[in-house]
Parts: sequence; structure tokens; C-alpha cells
Amino acid sequence: MDPFDAGAGGLLKQPKSVWATAGASVVAFMGIGLVDPILPSIAQGLNATASQVSLLFTSYFLITAVAMLVTGFVSSRIGGKKTLLLGLAFVVVFAGLAGTSGSVGELVGFRAGWGLGNALFVSTALAVIVGAAAGGSAAAILLYESALGLGMACGPLLGALLGDASWRYPFFGTAFLMAVGFLCITVFLKEQPKPARKTSLLDPLKALGHGGLASAAVSAFFYNYTFFTVLAFTPFVLNMTPYKSGAVFFAWGVLLAVFSVIVAPRLQKRFGSLKVLGGSLVLLAADVLVLGYGSHTTAVVCTILSGAFIGVNNTVYTELALGVSDAPRPVASAGYNFVRWFAAAAAPYFAPKIEEWTDIHIPFVVAALTAVAGAAVVAVRRKALTHQAEEPEPKHAAEDGVTVFAN
Repeated sequence: MDPFDAGAGGLLKQPKSVWATAGASVVAFMGIGLVDPILPSIAQGLNATASQVSLLFTSYFLITAVAMLVTGFVSSRIGGKKTLLLGLAFVVVFAGLAGTSGSVGELVGFRAGWGLGNALFVSTALAVIVGAAAGGSAAAILLYESALGLGMACGPLLGALLGDASWRYPFFGTAFLMAVGFLCITVFLKEQPKPARKTSLLDPLKALGHGGLASAAVSAFFYNYTFFTVLAFTPFVLNMTPYKSGAVFFAWGVLLAVFSVIVAPRLQKRFGSLKVLGGSLVLLAADVLVLGYGSHTTAVVCTILSGAFIGVNNTVYTELALGVSDAPRPVASAGYNFVRWFAAAAAPYFAPKIEEWTDIHIPFVVAALTAVAGAAVVAVRRKALTHQAEEPEPKHAAEDGVTVFAN
């Protein structure tokens, strides 16, 4: 089945509850890239260094990573809808408070609270979309990745448009949009059935005992270090006005969305998921290396181009996390995200520190090496990452035996 088919079960023919959840997911993902074009403005407005401002990402994703162990515990007890609303409420409160910050320390703290809300929402949103979507997990994952790509594209644009007047306005804007998402979820999403078995705090860690899921998580850890070096450190290297930086990352996000939703599934069908993932990681490594050593124009082009490789990687990693093990999808997703988000917390902190210790090129050398490390894990653990899904049966497989998940 073609997930883009507008017929029953197609990507474009989904219940209102799915669209409401996906719409709120767009805003949640906007919050990740929202601060990109205004990082220099925040540094100037709060008299902070680049490494201090980069802690906005570190605190956000560190809390997000740890909270992944809690999301399943909470949602299996109060239900998916209430968990989504709880996460949205946290984001509304802490995004609004972030806009009132008087110091970089306050802003970093409020971003941590924002990260807790985002973890509760994002991890549950994927499970809700997969459970409520028509057409099986293939259409659901593509819809989720569409929301991710659109949010990543629009976040920097919104940050630039509002941040040109004041760095505080993007935070207030996000709080308002998430409040709208809260109302949409309240009205359109019916309460999801609770799982028969309640999830414990240790279940996501136990799920990582599966070799395939652990391999996917470790590979994604290295990849996410590269990803968030581009996202969090590049704005300081480009050193552009909020409008220009927002335009660069908007173009980056558009490529991310197109390649995650349209290009990645076609590449997977032709070459197999693991070949596509390994090749994309190597190309991303080459791209960030050129970004680090090229001229300003070259850096802009490579920043935008990285969105294509990141889009492909996101889709394949999401499918691996949900399908490579026999653990329930929410549990597998929580364990996988627990590992990979630590890299998203580490990269924004270490990249500017590495620049301080060496020079501006070396953070990108490290990012290139971590992308190659991610590809190496895929190559070495190829057998563990190849999984024949039991329910439902895949409709096709690559010639090299790598399953392509197409429900």
C-alpha cells in the first residue's frame, strides 16, 4: 500500500484525533529549533557566552532523556490523552516563563521544565498516532515524521520573525501555540485505551537488553551528536541576523521534511533500510566536515544540505526503534530515546567548549567522526538490526535481506 494514497488508510485520510495530535506535534518540534536564529541575540541580551547559551539545548535534552523513563510509567496509568495534556501544560507554563527570564541561568532552568513537558508529549504522541492512525504504522510514522520536519522548518522561521523584535517573543509565541494545541487535543482526541500491563520505570532499560534495539540506540546516540552540533553550534559559526539565520534553517527544515517523508521511504524500498542509513550517515559526515572548513557561503550551503541527510536518518531510525525488537512500541521508543537524547544534550555543551580549547574547525571534525561511528555501528551490528516483523508481515524486503517495514 502506498502511504501517500488519499484513499482509506492513506497518509492524507486520517481521523481528526490524529490530525490534532500531529498538529500539536508540529508545535512541539518547533520548540527545538525555535531558539536557533536568536541564540546570538540571547547571548547579547543576557550578557552570556556561546557555551552558556548553548546550555539551553543541554538542559532541555538532558531532562528529556531522563524523562523518557517516566513517560511510559505515567501514560500507562493515566492514559495517553491525559499524558499529552500534562506535557502540553508543562510546555505552556515553562515556555511562557522562559520569556520572562532575567538571566541565562533562569532561562536554562525554564528550558529544563520545558524539556520535561516535551518528553511527556512527544513520546506519547508517537504512540497515540500509531494507535489511532488509519493504514498501519507506515502511514503513522510518515505522518509523525512530517510533523517533525514541518516543526523543524517552521521553528527557526518563527524564532526569526518574533525574535527580530525581541528574543523573548518566540517563547511567548510557543506558549500560545501550545495552548491552542492543548485545546485541540482536548476537543478532538478520545481517551486512548490503557495497556493491559502497566509500564514500570525500568521497562525501557530492560528493553535495551535486546541487541537490535540497543544497537539502534547506540548508533542514534552518535548520530544525534552530529545532528545537534549542526543545530546548536552552527548559528554561532554563521553569525547572521535572526532573519537570515531563520531563512537558512527554514530551508534546512524543508529539506529535512521532504527527505524524511518522500525520499527516505523510496530509498528504503529500493536499497534496504540499513544500506540507506549507513550511506546517509557517511554523507552527513562529509557534509559537516566541509561545513567546518569551507567559506561562509559553503557553510550556509552545507548547513541546508545537512537537512536532507538528517531527514533520511530520522525516518530510518524511527522505524528501527519501533520494529527491531519485540518490546511494546512505547517501551521500545522510551528506551531508544533515553539513550539518544543524551547526545543531544552533550553536543550543544561540548561543541563550543571544543572550540574554546582548540579552534572553530575541530567541533565539526568531532561531529563528522561521530556520524562515521554511527555508520560503523550499523555495519558491525547489521545482523542484530535485521528483524523480520511478526505482525503484520512486511510486504517486501531488500535483496540483501534487510527488512523494510511497510505495514
